[in-house]
Amino acid sequence: MLIINADDWGGWKTATDAALACQEKGRITSVSAMVFMEDSARAADLAKARGMDVGLHVNFTQAFTDARCPSSVVKHQDRIGKFLRRKKAALVLYHPLLNKSFRAVFQAQYDEFLRLYGKPPTHIDGHQHMHLCTNMLLKRVIPKGERVRRSFSFWPGEKSLPNRLYRRWVDGRLKQSYRLTDYFFALSQNLQGKSLERIVGLSKDGNVELMTHPEKPAEQAFLMSEDFLKITQALPMGGYALV
Repeated sequence: MLIINADDWGGWKTATDAALACQEKGRITSVSAMVFMEDSARAADLAKARGMDVGLHVNFTQAFTDARCPSSVVKHQDRIGKFLRRKKAALVLYHPLLNKSFRAVFQAQYDEFLRLYGKPPTHIDGHQHMHLCTNMLLKRVIPKGERVRRSFSFWPGEKSLPNRLYRRWVDGRLKQSYRLTDYFFALSQNLQGKSLERIVGLSKDGNVELMTHPEKPAEQAFLMSEDFLKITQALPMGGYALV
């Protein structure tokens, strides 16, 4: 099965509207929603009216723009954000003094999702993939049994051995507690050549998530194209609820 998931739903109006245009044409199967953001409430109403599959797009690094967000959550997120934005390697580092903040910010977003959507998210992933940071993995902040986005999948030879070993550790850690797809790719990295056809091939025998950001012109144009429709029209497609 192929899951085509649009990130940043509800983060800001242009991101929501771009994903909505794709959803109305059947070019995506699910979205990941940000909460405590300027367009979160409108996006929730749109999704509920259309019966969309919606996951939680956990946000640790981009400032909340909804004035309703509790000040305590803003302070916790600011502490986390300063750490994670300090350098790229922060994703793999463990900060023992931030465990309380990670748990508080995640739980506040999960609870806000329940308030907005009236039901739990179909899956959980992270803005800039920060749901996979070491504090989240080691402390298992996400409740056990949830459907969670795995680490990126790559073709043989694409990444260095240390990179592949790290991603194998991340996915192994996730598999201990969560439900995962078999593969995860980004549309932005697979717009050229035969790579998308290879992804389609994998989805015939396994569950594959293809992440997209329809607000980006190149991705939206490809999703709306006849070429994309021809590639995917005979495939089993669905949302995370089927994983």
